[in-house]
Amino acid sequence: MGLIYLDNSASTPLCGAAVEAMRDAVGVFANPASVHAAGAEAFALLERARADILDCAGAGRDYRLVFCGSGSEANNLALLGTLRSGKHFPSKKVIITDSEHPSVSACAERAEKEGFETVRIPTRGGKLDLDELRRALSGGAALVSLMLVNNETGALYDVASAAAAVRELSPGTLVHCDAVQGFMREKLPFGSADMISVSAHKIGGPKGIGALFVSESVFTRKALTPVIYGGGQEYGLRSGTSNTLYAAGFAAAVRETKEQIAADPGALSRLGLYARERITAAGCRINAPEKGVPYIVSVTLPGIKSQVMLGFLSAKGICVSAGSACSSKNRRLSGSLLAFGLSPADADCTVRVSLSARNTEKEIDALAAALAEGCEKLVKIRK
Repeated sequence: MGLIYLDNSASTPLCGAAVEAMRDAVGVFANPASVHAAGAEAFALLERARADILDCAGAGRDYRLVFCGSGSEANNLALLGTLRSGKHFPSKKVIITDSEHPSVSACAERAEKEGFETVRIPTRGGKLDLDELRRALSGGAALVSLMLVNNETGALYDVASAAAAVRELSPGTLVHCDAVQGFMREKLPFGSADMISVSAHKIGGPKGIGALFVSESVFTRKALTPVIYGGGQEYGLRSGTSNTLYAAGFAAAVRETKEQIAADPGALSRLGLYARERITAAGCRINAPEKGVPYIVSVTLPGIKSQVMLGFLSAKGICVSAGSACSSKNRRLSGSLLAFGLSPADADCTVRVSLSARNTEKEIDALAAALAEGCEKLVKIRK
């Protein structure tokens, strides 16, 4: 069968539309900031890509799109750019969840060194604790940053309700949403969040480009300052020569993803359900959030450490992961899994299967057979 790739939350293969768009854009080599005909051509390509992404994502007229080098950079711009803006905040409090991506949690830790206080809202069982959020908003906050989809458990957080609580209890507080794992699959919280981070390589686009949707109200308040300084590109928020090649690939991937979903809206849901049934039958436990997405499956093995099973599966040409690819090599227990409610022992025995529209039931069958074999053989070795 060849390589079976089931680690799409880490990255996805370039889709055909992105490859074609980038091939066509190779000849558009000029700097889009240059004031000559070649520069104007590059600028037009960049702005078409920007407009296509805004349109396909359903952002409307109330948001601008700021291209960044990655989803992590978009998160850094949203958090540190807001907190360093020098604007008046209701308080020096930053509110995040206890299961954020490292690019958000590390920014919060950096902010603590700059005089801010971080409050982490529980997400046990994959549910955002809105009562705790309301308590944390007492006295106001500078920023609330909440992920839309957890990259390890697949939990889908109620960001819209959380943002409504912020508007009610602390109207001056900005709301950011890390939507990297939900982009083009889940409804983005436009109208609720002031800033939304996304990335290209999770949906068949190139690595090395992400974006931050920024509401017009943020620009009006001048509540966001750059973290990269220079020529003032991207509305003055992200300096550096614009990556027209990757922007073209990004927009093409967004368009293709939208077309795929329109053609068969239930494809990933059916595949996710099938994967859960087959994996459970193989003797593994699914960590099911109260409300989750179908394309991320958290699997706890029967007493087998995740790294051991990863090696076993990899030898069979099957690619899954033990959690976030951004921090998988530090060999620490996953904070997201512990926050979900897993014991340290179970967290150390948990892998993540993440699906895309390219995956098939035959690939899931091969995974399930390999898991069943691995559970039998590896348990015997451990004993």
